[in-house]
Amino acid sequence: MRFAMRRFARALLATTALLALASTAKAEPPADIDATVQQLMANDGVPGMAVGIVEGGKTVLAKGYGVRELGKPAPVDARTLFQIGSTTKAFTSAALALLEEQGKLGWDDRVVDHLPEFQMADPYVTREFTLRDLLTHRSGLGLGAGDLTFMNHADFTRAEVVKALRWLKPQTSFRSQFAYDNVLYAVAGVVIERDSGRVWEDFVRDRLLRPIGMFDSTTDEAARYLSADRAQGHARLGPPFRGEGAQSVLDEKQGLGASVFPAGGIMSSAADMSRWIAVQLAHGQLADGKSRLWSEASAAEMWKPVTLIPPRSGPKPLAAPPPQFQEYALGWFLWDYKGHKIIEHAGGTPGFLTEVVLIPEKNTGFVIMQNSEDLAFKALMYTLLDHYLDLPKTDWGKAYLDAGNLRKAAAKIALATAEKPARIVPQTLDAASLVGRYKDNWYGAMDVQSDQTGLVLTMGKTPGMHAVLKRINGDMYLARWIDPAIEPANVTFVAGEDGKVAHVTMKAASPLADFSYDYQDLDFTPAAPRP
Repeated sequence: MRFAMRRFARALLATTALLALASTAKAEPPADIDATVQQLMANDGVPGMAVGIVEGGKTVLAKGYGVRELGKPAPVDARTLFQIGSTTKAFTSAALALLEEQGKLGWDDRVVDHLPEFQMADPYVTREFTLRDLLTHRSGLGLGAGDLTFMNHADFTRAEVVKALRWLKPQTSFRSQFAYDNVLYAVAGVVIERDSGRVWEDFVRDRLLRPIGMFDSTTDEAARYLSADRAQGHARLGPPFRGEGAQSVLDEKQGLGASVFPAGGIMSSAADMSRWIAVQLAHGQLADGKSRLWSEASAAEMWKPVTLIPPRSGPKPLAAPPPQFQEYALGWFLWDYKGHKIIEHAGGTPGFLTEVVLIPEKNTGFVIMQNSEDLAFKALMYTLLDHYLDLPKTDWGKAYLDAGNLRKAAAKIALATAEKPARIVPQTLDAASLVGRYKDNWYGAMDVQSDQTGLVLTMGKTPGMHAVLKRINGDMYLARWIDPAIEPANVTFVAGEDGKVAHVTMKAASPLADFSYDYQDLDFTPAAPRP
């Protein structure tokens, strides 16, 4: 009897929620949406963009703009595939929710009970780490820690990413601060594989994408190259730093390594992502109105705030008001915009940027995808928020251009200062003494060799990380990699008491470098005693 009552209560709750959604007043997309998108693209030099808007469970706009690749005529359309980056995290969260509903795991289960090999640097943290912790960026690791295990198609498996975690040094105490990471979503992917008996790619495709009707979308690395209707990534590679100069087409096969696909590996389209947004807004209800992917309880769990976030840094213009709150849930950011609750996540991979925004009170959501690293997508996000929340218009294109120009000007000053330091430090280690093999516990090997061009540094696990070193000051050298899409690094050789190299540290040379170039987490030591 109690079971029947609970079942009735759940059905009543679901019906009430659906009626509330259906009764939400609908708006229409901005009448000038095409002109707005085209103007923002022109402002930033964005080659292509796709936009999907969902109102009241229906896709009211799914459209492409511009071209898939500069120099080629093929247009972006509603089905053009883009790399959606970290908006993939919500799919991994939903995959775990499906397993939770099957009784195969619990959100607060310890990770070691599912992956006995899981190990963080601190034994206490290892013992207490939960599946919820994997998804909520409160591990104690620093921003982007371990990301070099997947950037530029680094040669790491998911098992190796899990194994490397024990060597990543915490920057704060466990569960005390927010610091965005990707590697722990890779671990979540391994949990899905272990508990379902299927690789993450297949589980997400068959249990999420296909039931939703996202048939163009792909989770698999090989499958992403099969569609002719896919966008190519673009970036400004300098000089003097990434973000300046003309757009270059990036090598799509030198992007993210598959080890971290649970954090950012899906490719999708405006049409398919609109279907995903509709299911999210319907709390797991599919478009047929009869079937459910996940329950109301799971929907609430995935949107429930977990980690408090301090005010965001980054290229946000002054016109954007600071939110009253910011929190992270299970694969989603939660914040308010002028008093309205927003559920949102951005995603970025080399050459691509994506934004998914849900406005629950309006039963509305939208996706913006672009094949470049410029800020037009953020300007369009705020433009659409203002429209759907009936707020005064702001010229967000100009606001973001101005904010970006200020950041670039500051970066140019910082780089000029670094290249011509006020204090010249003498060199203490001669070039010959730097030659040899070095090892970092979580990344692996690095080699320094000498040839006719000078000192040459090679990072063993990442294709394209091969550079002739240029001395800057003291024992610090600049590494500009043979692959120009990889952020340059300042490499410092540190002498020990015996006058030989004891450590080698790195730091991104550009102050605007993406945080996933986490050179600062590397600590190389000689792999064998020096003669």
